[in-house]
Amino acid sequence: MTATSRLPKVRASELVGRGWLNTGGQDLRLKDLRGKVVVLDFWTFCCLNCLHVLDELRELEESRREELVIVGVHSPKFAHEADPDALAAAVERYDVRHPVLDDPELTTWDAYTARAWPTLVVVDPEGYVVAQMAGEGHASAIAAIVDDLVAEHEAKGTLHRGDGPYVPPTPEPSTLRFPAKAVELPGGNLLVADAGHHSLAELGPDGETLVRRIGSGERGFADGGPGPDGTHTARFSEPNGLCLVPTELRPRLGYDVLVADTVNHALRGVHLDTGQVYMVAGTGRQYMVGGQENVEVPGEAPRAHRPGDQYPPTWVNLSSPWDVAWSEPLAAFVVAMAGNHTLWAFDGEQASLRLLAGTMNEGLEDGTGSTAWFAQPSGLAPSLDADGRPDGGFWLADAETSALRHVAPADGSGVEVRTAVGQGLFDFGHRDGPAGEALLQHPLGVATLPDGSAVVADTYNGALRRYDPASGEVTTLATGLAEPSDVVVQADADGGTVHLLVVESAAHRLTRLALPADLAGQVLDAGAHRVARAATDVVPGALRLDVPFVPAPGQKLDDRFGPSTELRVSATPPELLLDGAGDGTDLVRTLRINPEVPEGVLHVTAKAASCDEVPLGPDGEPDPDVFPACHLAQQDWGVPVRVTLDGGTTLTLPLRGA
Repeated sequence: MTATSRLPKVRASELVGRGWLNTGGQDLRLKDLRGKVVVLDFWTFCCLNCLHVLDELRELEESRREELVIVGVHSPKFAHEADPDALAAAVERYDVRHPVLDDPELTTWDAYTARAWPTLVVVDPEGYVVAQMAGEGHASAIAAIVDDLVAEHEAKGTLHRGDGPYVPPTPEPSTLRFPAKAVELPGGNLLVADAGHHSLAELGPDGETLVRRIGSGERGFADGGPGPDGTHTARFSEPNGLCLVPTELRPRLGYDVLVADTVNHALRGVHLDTGQVYMVAGTGRQYMVGGQENVEVPGEAPRAHRPGDQYPPTWVNLSSPWDVAWSEPLAAFVVAMAGNHTLWAFDGEQASLRLLAGTMNEGLEDGTGSTAWFAQPSGLAPSLDADGRPDGGFWLADAETSALRHVAPADGSGVEVRTAVGQGLFDFGHRDGPAGEALLQHPLGVATLPDGSAVVADTYNGALRRYDPASGEVTTLATGLAEPSDVVVQADADGGTVHLLVVESAAHRLTRLALPADLAGQVLDAGAHRVARAATDVVPGALRLDVPFVPAPGQKLDDRFGPSTELRVSATPPELLLDGAGDGTDLVRTLRINPEVPEGVLHVTAKAASCDEVPLGPDGEPDPDVFPACHLAQQDWGVPVRVTLDGGTTLTLPLRGA
């Protein structure tokens, strides 16, 4: 049975929003796309899972441009993401090569009953919905469904090949393009992760003069250095974090700077004298949570990663490393692994990599490294005590929970995590004052001031904020910045006046600001926000949770290593659930909703593993020379619910439905 015959025919809803990008100024309607297979990608640019999907679909999009049109439906989570200029910058930043509908009021999101970022909907050439799926890891399923639809509608005469509606923008040339992070080099120059140019830019002390570029400037994944003609052979893909290697380690490691090569899911080493770039950790493939093939052992079958194990760094799949910092107590580099909400420890001398903190669940939970939850950790900075000495810990900008957190070394090789500022996944804003009441909005960077306080690049508020651990107060140091993503603390030669060098990512520049002598800053209150999504009405008592998963054409559930599916359920507040919380392998579960709790959020995590079906050999048995490719679909939902007697008795969250 093909994917197109699994559901009754349902007409796709019209695409309604504020406007369009990447169409040359033209508005699109569904009838304009008739004859094409259409994939609607509901995304928001803060969401790393959404960015993973953009990358997963690039190859399919390029190979099927005559038959397939991908339409991004941008449905914002944060207030900043509803700004049309910010969306236009994000479409350029992430090299989105298809039309994008601006849907700030979530009109089209609601019409397609999307409940999670990302959600993918497949529409056939006659305008009918044939599949819907949430989360990442669906590229192979989408490709199989597209192939089926192309064959079916070519035979029916309802497929129209030809150019789609995508019109590429013309970017303005600039020295930097969406710079991400920066470090000051020993000689006074600055090294910048120039994410939009897929390279590193070394600038003079003025922060403007280009000294050299490390990397070819083309998106890719290759080691190397400058050739005889001056061109560079190394390639990066949206590099972010940079960390200077301690001086004493440089001769032994063979590189001076460690780079978080985010979209390549790798750590790269750079030798500054020669400009050579080396692969030092990762495989170039993404770590899939719950996957059985995250450790790639040379000469052996891949194996599952076990949290307590250490591995050679080039055996382990990484997931969007975003920043790197050196930890003296751990004698290792700490890696903010934004893609699976964890921190890792990379020891270059011992050639080992291990999970340091995080359960791979997304949220705001403090505790030991093995119990803490993070949400897209994106910025790291070693912390200082009140006398300006390193205290062995580090500050962490936890982007999706709009939080500043502190990670301190604990007994042995462990850590303890505590939240300094932040309320959780759904609360954000710009509010100063006592840390327990203060609010940030998707911060990506953090630095430590000489007095031990932390300065946060509060990215979506366009501000620099200061948290003082001594007083427990948050203040604002600067506003009006264009998506600041990092801060470098600089002192004059005499160690006196301190300046802040801000990476203004959306303005494609570095900006130097004087730090006020008294560090007081301003106390601002621009309001608090909650993620604005319509609540789902549910009945008190028994509620059936159904997470449908249908393997793609040519695939089957993969139970070689045990159960192929996993479901985890919790709630905020926890009292919302009288029964049904916890882990299990069945994708259908009965929850019991507390009638005394009027509203809350259900947190649902689902995973499903599938593999390609192996063709039969002449003897009727599976061909032993064919090894099936494996695929993992996964998604986290945070579903706002309102408890009412008129509510629904079933909550359906398609992981992959067709």
